[in-house]
Amino acid sequence: MTDRLRIGIAGTGFIGEVHARAARAAGAVVTGVASSTPARAVAAAGHLRVDHAAASAEELAVADYIDVLHVCTPNHLHAGLAQLALAAGKHVVCEKPLATSVADAEKLLDAASQTGLVATVPFAYRYYPTVREARARIQLGATGPVHLVHGSYLQDWLSSADDDNWRTDPAVGGASRAFADIGVHWCDLAEFTSGHRIVRLVARMLTAVPERRSPLATPIGTEDAATILFETDNGAIGSLVVSQVSPGRKNRLWLSLDGPSSSLSFDQELPESLWVGTRGESMLVPRGSPAMSDAAARYSVLPVGHPQGFQDCFNAFVADTYAAIAGDPPEGLPTFADGLRSAVLTQAVIESAATDRWVEVPR
Repeated sequence: MTDRLRIGIAGTGFIGEVHARAARAAGAVVTGVASSTPARAVAAAGHLRVDHAAASAEELAVADYIDVLHVCTPNHLHAGLAQLALAAGKHVVCEKPLATSVADAEKLLDAASQTGLVATVPFAYRYYPTVREARARIQLGATGPVHLVHGSYLQDWLSSADDDNWRTDPAVGGASRAFADIGVHWCDLAEFTSGHRIVRLVARMLTAVPERRSPLATPIGTEDAATILFETDNGAIGSLVVSQVSPGRKNRLWLSLDGPSSSLSFDQELPESLWVGTRGESMLVPRGSPAMSDAAARYSVLPVGHPQGFQDCFNAFVADTYAAIAGDPPEGLPTFADGLRSAVLTQAVIESAATDRWVEVPR
């Protein structure tokens, strides 16, 4: 599907390694990496078996030995690196948030549109087959008109005062943390699956750990948790709880879509089945079941009973990105337009929490 695309990865932490595995699974070759220091880039190049260790992410973004830049750095660097790469004629895969402001996200979408280059954002949860099955059932009318969209995204990795990370610093992570980091994943999944758009919301934010004792010693200016009530363009209402301070919850993204005929629920920590409920019965539809739609079957790459997980979703997202580069963009590929959408939602949440009022969300 690709003629050995050459990939550069800026940022070599957890998610950078996920990108590297996915690029190779899609048939590309990782030719360069950059990290926070030249020494770390050299170490990462050795660990990932990559030929080039760039002195900086900016150098990698314009290097003649890459065709695609994957931006996996701290948030405040995303917009600048993506802009550099697009100007140099590189396709871009940029981690969310695409940018820490709506204005910068708009500029990036404009730049990508003007160049005609492929520019995507890894909202990879779209690639669970059970998510595609829920979406197909709603599109076919199996639920009836969805009138309630609700759920949560809960983690615990910042629940202690001893926990810290660059994301707690607004100058590096942006003005929102919990919502901009994980809440946007939930919103993207809810809108993608339901076909609805959030048009009005009210939000509350909570900083549960106001001081952290780690060596970073950063002032805590962003939220640990948030709650959102919202309305959609198709007449549904909904709610979302987002937290990075819920002990025992490692990565629990849970989404329920309720209509008059049936309800559908997806749990990211238990993604191998889709819960389907009606007045008369409820059941779990396993991933890979013959009852699943063609849209779901496309991403079910192992026989039923052989679990697929997050890396498989990421592999599918990257493969679809590279298919778009090859001139065959698959339906449902998340692009810079979806990255801008998340920036718009984040700004609305910040504004609502700051002003204590409902906020209209542009579509």
